[in-house]
Amino acid sequence: MTKLKSASKEKQRRGGPEAGVYIWKHKYLYLMLVPAIVYYLVFCYVPMYGVSIAFKDFNPMLGIIKSPWAGFETFEKLFGMEKFYSVFWNTIRISIARLIFGFPVPIIVALMLNELNHTGLKKVIQTIIYIPNFISWVVLGGILTSLLSMNSGIVNGIITALGFPPVGFLTDERFFVPTMVVSMIWKTFGWSTIIYLAAMAGIDQQLYEAATVDGANRWQRLWHITLPCIRSTIIVVLITRVGTLMQAGFEQIFVLYHPGVYGTADIIDTYVYRTGLQEGKFEMAAAVGLFKSVINFMLVVMANKLARRAGEEGIY
Repeated sequence: MTKLKSASKEKQRRGGPEAGVYIWKHKYLYLMLVPAIVYYLVFCYVPMYGVSIAFKDFNPMLGIIKSPWAGFETFEKLFGMEKFYSVFWNTIRISIARLIFGFPVPIIVALMLNELNHTGLKKVIQTIIYIPNFISWVVLGGILTSLLSMNSGIVNGIITALGFPPVGFLTDERFFVPTMVVSMIWKTFGWSTIIYLAAMAGIDQQLYEAATVDGANRWQRLWHITLPCIRSTIIVVLITRVGTLMQAGFEQIFVLYHPGVYGTADIIDTYVYRTGLQEGKFEMAAAVGLFKSVINFMLVVMANKLARRAGEEGIY
């Protein structure tokens, strides 16, 4: 009780007139925050002024400031375009597929690795699954194109050798999205696996020892100890994933897609690239980007509120 009162007084003192004294006392710690603050100011907050392009009749020769205001005219044109709703649906569909099939994989792999008693084998597996995270989608795009080619790809070579017709993994709209989801999981699940393994490393081993003494088997220890102890980490990662639901993986799709699969693969980001850079409609691209950011923000707020109602702390 005394410690709580002391902490409360300390908190009040920091927020009072002596806050400056407290900051000066810990000036070196606050000084370490300066590079991060400058980074976010220069590269995140200052560029936000460019969002005003969405509300202007933008002319590159006049610049952002001198371009005349157009109000919500750009958004009216945007929501009146049939193509927009197509790419919006593609983005939602691909993102939900990535979330449903991709989110549980690193949790399952982390739980399996945590049960390994051979430390050397565990480290080797961690390294192998983590390596693809360092390979860019440009390189992986070339690898996937070579492996999945209908004429000379190894995968289709095996399929035809078994007596089946070749599959257009990258050319058929039916298989393009599943191919994107599987390749995304293969590339990214290693990073998330390490996050969950780090959370499991902080679990008190006495909990497992006590459960073993009480007769709990391996599955019961996993279900009643491991999962509850990393639940907060799972919730935080889930909230961040939900907050990026409108980002369906621009680099991956841009490297591998082509006009033949635009019907299912064309997402908001690729649409912004074509309209903004290739066609020069910068105000339209800014409007689409702003719309996507607002949706992502709303998703983060809702996901965090649901997490707090479920008894978790959330991200704020």
